[in-house]
Amino acid sequence: MSTEHPNQDSAINYIEFNVTDIARAKGFYGKAFGWTFTDYGPDYCEFNDGHMKGGFDATLPVTRGGPLIVLYGTDLDALSKRIEKAGGKIVKPVFDFPGGQRFHFTDSEGYELAVWSTS
Repeated sequence: MSTEHPNQDSAINYIEFNVTDIARAKGFYGKAFGWTFTDYGPDYCEFNDGHMKGGFDATLPVTRGGPLIVLYGTDLDALSKRIEKAGGKIVKPVFDFPGGQRFHFTDSEGYELAVWSTS
């Protein structure tokens, strides 16, 4: 687990996605968001989004649902196009909410995530 920010007591520090295909997950998040990766054997890969680290774990089944992971983006239109080009699907188009706008998408494994912006 990431220990780069030990002073952030009780803050989210690491997220793991169970995946069926690590290469496909890396391809999706690399193309859509520019994340980088460190492989730890054939069944585990750590990702780094430049702010937080997490992992792709191929040893457990993919489970749907759970908490909604929300990313921030400065250009929602450009991000939604990159997500679709990387193989994701927009499942809730951009909508207004108090504080800004956001949209929801599913990734290459079927997880639903969101992207929000203040504009």
